[in-house]
Amino acid sequence: MSEGRARVVAWLGREILPHEAAVRAWLRRSFAAAGDVDDIIQETYCRLAALTTTEHIDQPRGYFFQAARSVALEQIRRARVVRIETVSEIEAFDLALEDPSAERIVSGRRELERVRGLIADLPERCRRIFEMRKIEGMPQREIARRLGVSENVVENEAVRGLRAILAAMTEQDANPSVRGKRDREGREKTDGRTRKRR
Repeated sequence: MSEGRARVVAWLGREILPHEAAVRAWLRRSFAAAGDVDDIIQETYCRLAALTTTEHIDQPRGYFFQAARSVALEQIRRARVVRIETVSEIEAFDLALEDPSAERIVSGRRELERVRGLIADLPERCRRIFEMRKIEGMPQREIARRLGVSENVVENEAVRGLRAILAAMTEQDANPSVRGKRDREGREKTDGRTRKRR
């Protein structure tokens, strides 16, 4: 991860994540027609994470609300306008799929192992909620019901987990020796859990 990317990741954890609950509540009140709030939030995070710099953003909270509003409005527009493409039109695009190189595959696997290790480092309840929410895509209400906690707890723990992972990634990218050690520890924890589940 480049220095610029690390700064954006750190900015997301520090300036954006704390406002997620407020943005969610506002979206539920204001954009019921836009569809799933989780999808809107996820798409907003993707767009913010793609920023090359955040220096132009004076008010991160307002920027987060504005970005989420744009995504919600796009979803409303899409729901109202349905485009039908014929098979011949689709075939005319003749898009060739590009196979990823061996290097990209290895790099992707390493990054996946790295994230798994960081997830394994989370406190038990936080880890379970994070996996159910962000990996399995389970609704907050269902997680709350299964674990016997409030939806507020689920939301807070998911944010806490994401914040911890982003902070750890930033630290590792700034300090490669820490990353190597944590990668090994993460693999050991993940392997240990896999053996226990069997």
